[in-house]
Amino acid sequence: MRLLDGIAGLFAKDMAMDLGTANTLIYVKGEGIVLNEPSVVALSRDTGKVVAVGREAKEYLGRTPQKIVAIRPMKDGVIADFEVTSVMIKYFLKKVRKRATLFRPRLIVAVPTGITQVEKRAVIDSAEQAGARQVNLIEEPMAAAIGSDLPIHKPVGNMIVDIGGGTTEVAVISLSAVAYSESVRVAGDEANEAIIRYVQNHHQISIGENEAERIKLEIGSACPLPQTHTTDVAGKEILTGIPRSFKMNDEEIRRALTEPVNVIIESIKRTFEKTPPELASDITHSGIWLAGGGALLRGLDTLLADMLQLPIHVEKDPLTTVTRGAGRVMESMNEYQQVFIN
Repeated sequence: MRLLDGIAGLFAKDMAMDLGTANTLIYVKGEGIVLNEPSVVALSRDTGKVVAVGREAKEYLGRTPQKIVAIRPMKDGVIADFEVTSVMIKYFLKKVRKRATLFRPRLIVAVPTGITQVEKRAVIDSAEQAGARQVNLIEEPMAAAIGSDLPIHKPVGNMIVDIGGGTTEVAVISLSAVAYSESVRVAGDEANEAIIRYVQNHHQISIGENEAERIKLEIGSACPLPQTHTTDVAGKEILTGIPRSFKMNDEEIRRALTEPVNVIIESIKRTFEKTPPELASDITHSGIWLAGGGALLRGLDTLLADMLQLPIHVEKDPLTTVTRGAGRVMESMNEYQQVFIN
């Protein structure tokens, strides 16, 4: 058996996956990140057959005819629809494994902190059904810390704030373990919903999820910008249903995002309250590291630095930090055995 495992290790393309609420990224050993697609599946209502997965399926959101439904099978970082998630993982792994191979890959999957045993089992079962021969789980903040080159092996406190699609994870890491963590279900998706609510309440216009995300990426910010930014917004009047377009500026979007941004700030403060003084004092020198797509919100680092009076560092490519960290673990499995949580 060990001989077979050894042979499989030589020939299989081992992988690491960030199975996110908004996006799924896959790292292949020796190749780097080879896939970054939305975590969306479009299905036929009549037959249940898969119509589209990933980027193409995301275009279907809010635009599907009655016979097709677009589903996001991940909610708040965990599996909400087991069957659809299995289909999605299988599709992505097949896309990455361009040719069929005799040996199934080992797979590392990044998951939220505080994930339950039932949720862990669901992730492992989905990955195994999709073709993985061995599945190891790593907490997303730990993967983000490794991807950020933080000294996780040392007896030193490191704080990472991973703002994903469904959850924001705040964690203090020392000696290859999470000393304390706080997880809130407010992140990129909630920011989009806040924009949708603001446009409904202040402009009486209904907009879709994709339009809200586009607005956030184009003119969203956490603190005032040097110059005003505007964008055209397209939706329909709530009272009449007639399509309308109008302009919005960054100040309005900033007001819309105030609540989700404040929730993230409060979660960081609560984490400090529960962190031992020695670890907290380490963070006063090293600062806080931001990862995840939410770290790209303009001015968020500046706002956090002002509010917390601490150095704030944003990863060069925060969207891929978790995947790169999980990939580094895959490249050196023996060195990182202690970071797995299953």
